[in-house]
Amino acid sequence: MDQATEKKGKLVIFSAPSGSGKTTLVRHLLEQNLGLEFSISATSRPSRGKEEDGKDYYFLSEEDFKERVLEGDFIEWEEVYAGSMYGTLRSEVERIWDLGKTVIFDMDVVGGLNLKSLYGDQALAIFVMPPSIEELEKRLRGRQTETEDKIRQRLAKARKEIGRSDRFDKVLLNKDLDTAKVNAEKLLKDFLQIDA
Repeated sequence: MDQATEKKGKLVIFSAPSGSGKTTLVRHLLEQNLGLEFSISATSRPSRGKEEDGKDYYFLSEEDFKERVLEGDFIEWEEVYAGSMYGTLRSEVERIWDLGKTVIFDMDVVGGLNLKSLYGDQALAIFVMPPSIEELEKRLRGRQTETEDKIRQRLAKARKEIGRSDRFDKVLLNKDLDTAKVNAEKLLKDFLQIDA
């Protein structure tokens, strides 16, 4: 058996194009009494806004990130944009399982599919679908954290990611945030066998 799957626990994976609302949904679910703990990803990109090391991400230099990849510290990782690598540290998943909790992930589509293929039925992979590419662009522009070039990159990537949504266990439409929150809770309660 693969070293990553020796220890049994459950994982919930939220993936979506940037700006779809997956982070907002994950934060909402963490506030509910569902026995969840957020998996903090590692990244080689610099922090944005008020992001904190060890809370939002583990911020590593590109050199440190690559060294940890070679040492086998990551369950999955990828270079999402040139020079911006993201990954899941094996120690992070083990830390959460040791607490007796379910690991919840907020990650890009490729990472989400990689984790799903690694953990199979232990994982519930949810794709958060934006109502439209136009709405996604509006949300990205509303953040006011991205250059015009970055917005174009993110929208091109979003179109490809939406094309992979059928590879997820569930697709959750985020047209109305309150409705999406209720639907996300139901999906998790069903998967974790928690009475409603």
